[in-house]
Amino acid sequence: MIINLNNVLWSSILLKGGKKGKKAAGEKGKGGKGAGRINGHHQENGMENMMLFEVVKLGRSAMQSVVDDWIESYKHDRDVALLDLINFFIQCSGCKGVVSGEMFRNMQNSEIIRRMTEEFDEDSGDYPLTIAGPQWKKFKSSFCEFISVLVRQCQYSIIYDEYMMDTVISLLTGLSDSQVRAFRHTSTLAAMKLMTALVNVALNLSINMDNTQRQYEAERNKIMAKRANDRLELLLQKRKELQENQDEIENMMNAIFKGVFVHRYRDAIAEIRAICIEEIGVWMKLYSDAFLNDSYLKYVGWTMHDKQGEVRLKCLTALQGLYYNRELNARLELFTSRFKDRIVSMTLDKEYDVAVQAIKLLTLVLNSTDEVLTPEDCESVYHLVYSAHRPVAIAAGEFLFKKLFSQREPEEEGAPKRRGRQSPNANLIKTTVFFFLESELHEHAAYLVDSLWECGAELLKDWECMISLLLDDPLPGEEALTDRQETALIEIMLCTVRQAAECHPPIGRGTGKRVMTAKERKTQLDDKTRMTELFAVALPPLLAKYAVDSEKVTNLLQLPQYFDLEIYTTGRLEKHLESLLRQIREIVEKHTDTEVLEVCSKTYHALCNEEFTIFNRVDIARSQLLDELVDKFNRLLEDFLQELEQSFACDPVHMCLNLPQICCSAHDLSGWDLFTSNFKLLNTGIENGDMPEQIVIHSLQCTHYVILWNLAKSSEGSSRKDDMVTLRKQMRAFCMMCQRYLTNVNTAVKEQAFTILCDLLLIFSHQMVSGGREHLEPLVYSSEDSLQAELLSFILNHVFIDQDDDTNSTDGQQDDEAVKIEALHKRRNLLAAYCKLIIYCVVDMKTGADIFKQYMRYYNDYGDIIKETMSKTRQIDKIQCAKTLILSLQQLFNEMLSELGHGFDRSSSSFCGIKELARRFSLTFGLDQVKTRDAIAMLHKDGIEFAFKDPSTQGEGGPPLNLAFLDILSEFSSKLMKQDKRTSSGRNVHMYLERFMTFQMALQREDCWLPLISYRNSLQAGGDDDTMSVMSGYSSRGSSVRSKKIKPPGATAGTSAAKRKLPEEESSSSSEVWQQSLQTPVMLPSPHLTSTAMRDPKRAREDSFMGHHQQTPQHHQTPMDYNRRGTGLMEEDEEPIVEDVMMSSEGRMDDLNEGMDFDTMDIDLPPSKNRRERSELKPDYFDPASIMDESVRGICLPSLIGKCPGVLFLCNSQLEARSCTIIRMIL
Repeated sequence: MIINLNNVLWSSILLKGGKKGKKAAGEKGKGGKGAGRINGHHQENGMENMMLFEVVKLGRSAMQSVVDDWIESYKHDRDVALLDLINFFIQCSGCKGVVSGEMFRNMQNSEIIRRMTEEFDEDSGDYPLTIAGPQWKKFKSSFCEFISVLVRQCQYSIIYDEYMMDTVISLLTGLSDSQVRAFRHTSTLAAMKLMTALVNVALNLSINMDNTQRQYEAERNKIMAKRANDRLELLLQKRKELQENQDEIENMMNAIFKGVFVHRYRDAIAEIRAICIEEIGVWMKLYSDAFLNDSYLKYVGWTMHDKQGEVRLKCLTALQGLYYNRELNARLELFTSRFKDRIVSMTLDKEYDVAVQAIKLLTLVLNSTDEVLTPEDCESVYHLVYSAHRPVAIAAGEFLFKKLFSQREPEEEGAPKRRGRQSPNANLIKTTVFFFLESELHEHAAYLVDSLWECGAELLKDWECMISLLLDDPLPGEEALTDRQETALIEIMLCTVRQAAECHPPIGRGTGKRVMTAKERKTQLDDKTRMTELFAVALPPLLAKYAVDSEKVTNLLQLPQYFDLEIYTTGRLEKHLESLLRQIREIVEKHTDTEVLEVCSKTYHALCNEEFTIFNRVDIARSQLLDELVDKFNRLLEDFLQELEQSFACDPVHMCLNLPQICCSAHDLSGWDLFTSNFKLLNTGIENGDMPEQIVIHSLQCTHYVILWNLAKSSEGSSRKDDMVTLRKQMRAFCMMCQRYLTNVNTAVKEQAFTILCDLLLIFSHQMVSGGREHLEPLVYSSEDSLQAELLSFILNHVFIDQDDDTNSTDGQQDDEAVKIEALHKRRNLLAAYCKLIIYCVVDMKTGADIFKQYMRYYNDYGDIIKETMSKTRQIDKIQCAKTLILSLQQLFNEMLSELGHGFDRSSSSFCGIKELARRFSLTFGLDQVKTRDAIAMLHKDGIEFAFKDPSTQGEGGPPLNLAFLDILSEFSSKLMKQDKRTSSGRNVHMYLERFMTFQMALQREDCWLPLISYRNSLQAGGDDDTMSVMSGYSSRGSSVRSKKIKPPGATAGTSAAKRKLPEEESSSSSEVWQQSLQTPVMLPSPHLTSTAMRDPKRAREDSFMGHHQQTPQHHQTPMDYNRRGTGLMEEDEEPIVEDVMMSSEGRMDDLNEGMDFDTMDIDLPPSKNRRERSELKPDYFDPASIMDESVRGICLPSLIGKCPGVLFLCNSQLEARSCTIIRMIL
C-alpha cells in the first residue's frame, strides 16, 4: 500500500479549515491498487513502505483518515497492506531494514526478526521512542493513537478474519522477545496498546450481549400471540455471533497477555516494565468484570517491589484508579490485606514521587473503609506531616485530615451559626493541639500547619474560635485546656497567622518564591485584614492573661509583625493600640529573659513604620521607654563600676546591661552615646579579669551595634567629617579591645570577641568603598600581621579539636547528642567567619594553608566549608590558590618529618594520608585543563623546589631530604597538559625538573630514589597513564603502580578502562597568565616550613592527621528494612510473590523457568552501541532484598533543619539583615 502523503496532509488541512476533505473511492482504490508496484513489481527498496511511518511521525494528519486508507488497501490486497503494516512496526523500532514480499511469504517470524536485527545502525543507540527533539516529541502518542484507531475501525469485520490480527500478534510477540532493546520496547508498547484496544472491543461486545439477552428474554416472555419468532431467531443468531466474536477477542487477549505481558512485566528495562503495569491498570479499570481479580492483581503487587521508582510509581497510579471507585472495593479486599504492608512501607520510598502516590493511595483506602488500616499503619503516615519534602507532607496532611478531622458535628437547619468555642471547629482545633503534643515535635508547629493548609485552611483560619478557647471560660461539662495545651494552641495560632500573611511555606520546604495569582493576592489581603481586626482587639487581653509566661508571651508578641497596621486607623482601633503599647512596656519591665526582650524590640520595630499614621504614637512610647532604660543603665553602671563586687549579685544590673544590647539590634541608639559607657565597662573587665561572662558578652554586642548604626549613618552621607573621625577612632579602639579579649579565660567571651572581630574586619575592609561609597575610604581598616596570626591561632585551637576536647561541654553532657550538635554548629560558624576573611582577601590567602590541610582529617565536620573556600579562592586567584594548596601539603610533610624522621616508610599511614589529601586537591581542579594550566604548572614548580631545597646529609650521592615529596606531587601530574610535560613550551615541567637533577641522579635505581623515578614517569608526554604514582611497598624493593588497565580485546566500544572512579569536583574559573619565569634556582638552605600560626601546645592533638586518613569521609545513613516476604496471593499461585518472580540469580531463574508454561529469554547481544544493554538484559530482573534496601529511605524531618552541616551561616553577630550573609555550601 502507498499512502499518498500529499493527499493525507491536504485532507488534514481541509479538516482544520472547517471543510470535510475526504478522498473519493476511486482515489482510495487507486492508492490501494498501485501500492508498492512499478510495472507490476513490488517495490522493495523501502521508500514507499516508509510512507505510513512518516505520516505517523509527523503527527499532523487525522489518524482516522490514515487508518481508513489502510483498510481500503487491505480490502483490495491484504498481503500488501499487511506487509506495509509489518514494515511500519519495523521502522518504528528504528530499524533501517525492510521486509520484502518474498521474506514475508517464505520466512518465519524468527528469521525475519534475525534479518532485521542485522540491519540496525551500529553507531546509534537511539530509536524513535527514545530520540529527543521536537520532531519526535509526539511520536509516541501518535503511534499509540494509530494502533487504537486501527483496532476501533476494524472491530466489526477485519479483526475476525483470522489473518490480520494473528499476523500482527505473532510479529509483536516475536519482537518483544528480541535481544534488541528497540524491538522489545516498541513491540511491547504496541502489544500493550493493542491489548487495551481489544479490551474496549470486548467491553462493547459484553454490553451488546447483555442488551441482546435482555431483548431476547423480553421477547420470549411475551404471550404467544404477540411473540415474534423471527425476531427471536434473529436475536439468537446475533447473540451467537457476539459470543463467537467475544471468544475470538478473548483468544487474542490471552495470546498477547501470555506471549508478551507475562514476559515483559519483569523485563530488564524499567520503561518496558512500566508500560506493562500501566496498561494492566487500565484493563482492570475498564473491564473490571474480566480483569479485576487476584489472577491479574498479583502482577501489580509483585511489581511494587521493583528497583526502579518509575515502575513502582506506575503500580501506585494503577491502584489509585481502582480504589477511587468504591464499587470495586469488595474485589480488592484480598489484595489489600496481602499488600497493605508494602503500600504502607512505600510511604518512606527514596523516590519522593513514589512516596507521595503511596500516601494518596492510602488516603483512598481510608475513604473506602476505616477497618483496613491499623493504628500503627496510620501513625507511620502521620509523622510524615513533618517531612522536609513539601509534596510528601501535604499528602500526609490530607491523610491526617481525612482520618481525624473529616467528621464534624452536624449543624441544625435554621439554627444561628455557632461561633467561638461553641463552633463546630472547636473540637477539631483541640484535636489538632492534641496531635501536635503527642507528636513530640514541639519546635515544628509551622510544618504541621503547612501540611494541613491546603486541605484544612478553613479550620486553621478560625482565629475567632482559637481566641475564644484561650480567653473564654469553658462551657458546663467542658474540660478546660491545660497550660501545656494553651501553649501549643498559641504556637499553632501564630503559625497560621504567619502562613496566611506570608503565603509561603516555612524554611526548608520552599523551592523559591512563587508568583501569586490575583486570587491568591486577594485572599492574602482579606486574611490580613481579618486577622488584624480580630487580634488588635484580642491581643492586649491575651498579653495581660499570660504576662508572666515567657513562652506564651514570646509567641503572642510576634503577631503584630503580620498586621495590616492601617486597620488601626481605618477601624478606629487606636485605644486598642494604646492598650497594646502599655502591655509591651509592662512585659519589658517584668521580664529578664533575652528571647522575650528581643521579641519586644522587634515588635516595636514593626509598629514604628513611618508609612502609617500610628508611627508618631508608637515612636513616642518607644522613646520614653528607651530614655528610662538608658538612664537606668548609666546610673546602675556607675554604681556597678564603683562597687564591683557588690553589684555582681544584683539581678537588676544584669537585666539593665542586657536591655541596651537587645534594643540596639533593632533600634538606633546612637543618640544616647552608649559607646563610651560600654567601652569603659569592657576596659574594666580587662583590668580586673573577673567580670561575669554575660555582662561582657552583652557589652561587646551593644558596642558592636553602636558602631554599625554609626556606619549606617555615614553610608547614607548624612554624617559630618568629625563624626567620621570619631567613628574611625571608635572602630579601631574596639577592634583592639576585641583582640585583647581573645585571650580571655572564658570560652564564650573569646568566641564572641572573635566573631565580632571577624565581622568588623570584613565590614571595614577595602570592599566597603565599592558601589559609589568612596567617601568611606578613611574608615577602611587593614589588619596587622599579628592580628591575623592571632585569629588563625584561635581557629586552630578552638575549631580543629575533638568533640571531647570541647571545653563548652560539661561532664554530664558528654553523651548528649543535642549538645554535641550545638557545639559543632558553633565551631562551624567560627570557621566560616575566618574563611570569609580569606575569601574577601582581608587576610593573606596563604594563611588558608593551615585550613586546607585539615580537609581530610575533619572532612565530616567542616569538609563543605573548606571545599567552598578553596573554590572561592581559586576564582579570585588561581595561581595563588595553587601555591596555597602546595604549601599546605609541604607543611604536613614537614610535620611528618619532625615526627617520623627522614627515614620514614612511604607505606606508612602518615605519608599515605598526605598522598590522599593531594589526590583530593587534584580533583578540585576539575576537567578543564586549559583554565587551570598556569596554576598547575606553578604548583609543580613550587613542589619541585621544595623537594630539592634541602641537600642530602650523606653528601652528593644521597637523595635530597624532601625527595619523597615528589611522590605526593605526582598526584597532580594528570592535571598537566601534555604539552606542558615534556615539550619546549614555557611551562615545561620536565625541563624544570631536570635543572635540579644531576647526571648521577638520573642513573639511580635504589628504593630511596623511587619518588623521583615515578614523578619523571608521570611527566612522560603521550603516556597512557596520567595518574601514575609509585609507592614503596612493605618490602624494601616492593612497589605498587597505579595505572590504567589495558582494555581487553573483547571489550565493547562503550567499555572504559578500569580506573579508580572518583567524582570530579568543580573546576576553577578563567585561566591566568604564567607569572613567574622558570629560572634555574640556586640550592640554598631555606627556612623550615611550618604553619603560618603556631598552635597552643596544650591544645594540639596527640594523634596526627595521618592516622585518620583511611577514614573515608562520608555521611552514613542506616536504611530502614521494610523487606517483608510472604506467601502467594493465593495458595494455588504458580508464581510466588517474592521467592520465585523477583529473582536475582541466574540459577534461581532457571528453577523458576522449569515450573512455568512460558520461556524466558537468554540474551546475548553482539557488540553494538545499539545493543549495549548486555549487563541490563541479564536475567537477574529483581532482587527483593536489594529492592527493599534501595527503595526505602529515611524521611528528613525539620528537626534536622538548621543543624545540618551542609548549611553554613556566615552571620556571626545578630545583625539582622544589615550585616547578615547566608552562604549555602553543599558537598
